[in-house]
Amino acid sequence: MFKEYKTIREVVGPLMLVEGVEGVTYNELVDIICSDGEVRHGKVLEINRDKAVVQLFENSQGLQIKTAKARFTGHGQQLSVSKDMLGRVFDGMGNPRDGGAPVIPEKVMDINGEPINPAARNYPDEFIQTGISAIDGLNTLVRGQKLPVFSMSGLPHAELAAQIARQAKVRGSDNKFAVVFAAIGITFEEAQYFVDDFRKTGAIERTVLFTNLANDPAVERIATPRLALTCAEYLAFECGMHVLVIMTDITNYAEALREVSAARREVPGRRGYPGYLYTDLATMYERAGRIHGSEGSITQIPILTMPEDDKTHPIPDLTGYITEGQIILSRDLYKKGVNPPIDVLPSLSRLKDKGIGRGKTREDHADTMNQLFAAYASGKESKELSAILGEAALSDTDKLYAKFAEQFEKLYINQGFSTDRTIEETLNLGWELLKILPRSELKRIRQEYISRYMDGENKD
Repeated sequence: MFKEYKTIREVVGPLMLVEGVEGVTYNELVDIICSDGEVRHGKVLEINRDKAVVQLFENSQGLQIKTAKARFTGHGQQLSVSKDMLGRVFDGMGNPRDGGAPVIPEKVMDINGEPINPAARNYPDEFIQTGISAIDGLNTLVRGQKLPVFSMSGLPHAELAAQIARQAKVRGSDNKFAVVFAAIGITFEEAQYFVDDFRKTGAIERTVLFTNLANDPAVERIATPRLALTCAEYLAFECGMHVLVIMTDITNYAEALREVSAARREVPGRRGYPGYLYTDLATMYERAGRIHGSEGSITQIPILTMPEDDKTHPIPDLTGYITEGQIILSRDLYKKGVNPPIDVLPSLSRLKDKGIGRGKTREDHADTMNQLFAAYASGKESKELSAILGEAALSDTDKLYAKFAEQFEKLYINQGFSTDRTIEETLNLGWELLKILPRSELKRIRQEYISRYMDGENKD
């Protein structure tokens, strides 16, 4: 039952005050009906006794408060979901942006979702192949995991996001894999890049896109990732699909949260962000996972640009606490022309050990991963020593490590944004690079694997 009020008292910017309300709840949707029949939309931001503060989704310009009515709908924001959403492009509020007809819903779901019962959660342990060696080989993504990408202003995280969306697959389950892509607060050109890239490569057929543009209202920016996650929950837990959710850029989301918090005159926390930023981010990130008895799963890759390239900034800092690792992009590698510029040493996937090994990737994966990490770290140290003391100060082994680091960046990390490598190709490339080093330095790999994969004995 709708409740209508003609008691709009004030409109200041995107905020509207309605007095004399009863039974109104936080986050409830509101229709503002103008005298000429035009309908604008908003949601309840705050309630104080019989007063409700409403945040408008559209511009308040030209709104005549004397003749307008506020109609409270009695529910929060909802999304009409259907399998037909695959291959479609929507705006940040779930309306079609591709010129197609509205989706005929199979179900209507609240976008705030319901938390997964911890006892019902299934542990993530299945390998997802992204086709990117620096992720698959060294920071493996596992089905049901939350693995954010920490980027910096000007780095090609959009290209990386599109590459992961195109190439990601659960091996042996290609027909049931879907991507839900949420673009938050980006420019029209960036949004068009994603749409064109997915259409050109055919990835659009298994993808649902939600695009919130930079000139859209801040309150819509807060809704966009929740719409995407609601769609993902339907595809995963109702349709039994493996769903990868990519959200870019979480920094724009947090800025919108700060803007709305300031409008509500809340006491600010670190750097002006609301004190509940951790809790708010957790309500989104924790919607990833697997559930006992369900074939489907939700895997998340949130992408955020670190303000001032600062890993200790509240957004990456809190994200790191909630998620299971991080992929960090490097400005130095980007300047060298390495793409994707993934800095593998500070990057981490806390669940990588659960998704690799015999029957998942290959038996030699863990050993070669550890050896590559150690060798690259030693190689970078050797290069730094050479820059300070000169190459003559290096031992013959140090020179080989320095050579390894150069070749590792050139061949292993630098694969471009269009190369899709299988896990076998990634592992074999790792073995080729390890041939640069003396056998005596391969201390982290079992001898049987060296014999099989480096010498070719009893090779499968």
